Amino acid sequence: MLAGLDTQIQEIKESVELPLTHPEYYEEMGIRPPKGVILYGPPGTGKTLLAKAVANQTSATFLRVVGSELIQKYLGDGPKLVRELFRVAEEHAPSIVFIDEIDAVGTKRYDSNSGGEREIQRTMLELLNQLDGFDSRGDVKVIMATNRIETLETALIRSARIDRSIPLPDEKTKRRIFNIHTNKMTLCGGVNFDELNLAKDDLSGANIKMITSRPRSGADIKAICTEAGLMALRERRMKITNEDFKKSKESVLYRKKEGTPEGLYL
Repeated sequence: MLAGLDTQIQEIKESVELPLTHPEYYEEMGIRPPKGVILYGPPGTGKTLLAKAVANQTSATFLRVVGSELIQKYLGDGPKLVRELFRVAEEHAPSIVFIDEIDAVGTKRYDSNSGGEREIQRTMLELLNQLDGFDSRGDVKVIMATNRIETLETALIRSARIDRSIPLPDEKTKRRIFNIHTNKMTLCGGVNFDELNLAKDDLSGANIKMITSRPRSGADIKAICTEAGLMALRERRMKITNEDFKKSKESVLYRKKEGTPEGLYL
């Protein structure tokens, strides 16, 4: 279940889902559907989740690869992997190819004498060739995701006809995300999600370190709910209190500020 992102969900459906499920709509309109989309925005806003949701809606084969996996040690291996990825996609069509963290291979081209950099550029050129090589009316669609769209090669964006921004959630959407992640949890009376969402930055800790006490993304909220449940479990309680949520919020966001890797709670 996805909270918010109504505009983005509609755009993804028009760009990816409908061409796979109802290609006749585009034939009747006399237009070519996009080959895919690039989802971009801050970490934790739901780019990967949105791509998976689209795949579930279409019952298409879902092929996921992280951009860094396409960077190989030996000459020619990266482009070979790209070709193999699209070959498998065509073989198991209808399919969706999801390339996460595309900026690992899709950055702007610069003159470089480094063999590693040249190999990354060859991999990106092969990706461009593959995008140019299949018909947008076919049964293969491409979804890419990045946190840094400004670093991407313009030819990559142009080839896929893609740019869909995934913003940070507003306060209404944050409340819906809290409800989704707590709908199977047993909560005590008095749990106030609005208080958690609207809290201002405050001072905390013996060294008076400034921390952000407001969750910014859906990933923040998921981690806060999980941590609150663990706090109750530690004390052998089956009901989660508002105080559990307040403590978990401070813990999760402080760890985030200190650089704990994202994805601690998957």
